[in-house]
Amino acid sequence: MFRSLSARILGFAGFVLAYGALAAVIGVLAYQGYRWLHDGGWSPIGVGDGLRALLAAGGIKDGDAGRLAMLLRWLEAPKDWLGWHKVLEVIPASVGLFTLSVLGNFLYIYAGDLLRRGKEGA
Repeated sequence: MFRSLSARILGFAGFVLAYGALAAVIGVLAYQGYRWLHDGGWSPIGVGDGLRALLAAGGIKDGDAGRLAMLLRWLEAPKDWLGWHKVLEVIPASVGLFTLSVLGNFLYIYAGDLLRRGKEGA
């Protein structure tokens, strides 16, 4: 019973992650396409830009306390982990979101396999 419930929760979380991230990929590419048609130039959006926008939408401000505010300050002006910061700035947000979508799809399929194995064993 517990295994079945946890597999269902895992499957639902994988479904939401997979298709939510895929919708976000489409949204990012549509926004970039709109900006390209409007301005005549491609405006790159990195993973770091997406994280900054996500934190700002969550109401995190630069002067706040806490780990998310520390992350926002690090994204704005890193003092350490400079290589990781460079990776986040170079990788396109659409690629990062697509990777999350693939991971979510893996979780969704894995949970479905767990549920099928549980029914066969019962």
